[in-house]
Amino acid sequence: MSDRLYIAAYDIADPKRWRAVFRLMQAYGEWVQLSVFQCRLTDRHHAEMVAALDTIIHHAEDHVLVIDLGSAERLVPRVISLGKKGFEPVTKEPVIV
Repeated sequence: MSDRLYIAAYDIADPKRWRAVFRLMQAYGEWVQLSVFQCRLTDRHHAEMVAALDTIIHHAEDHVLVIDLGSAERLVPRVISLGKKGFEPVTKEPVIV
């Protein structure tokens, strides 16, 4: 089973829920910028992350996007990154939850 690369972006209305989502996402990916994470996940970790997010957010007030970019092994992201920190795809590392 190969890892897939995801971009997760979220808009959370309540600061307490925003902090909870941010802490959860730190366990699954690399923080790219405010409310945006890059994640390299197996199918199992992806399902766990989505299930955990589903329990934290308020479905009428919050919004989370998880974008599947494809197989992390074969994918070469084409990204334009302007400003202080350049974009680098996450490398394969253990996921600590």
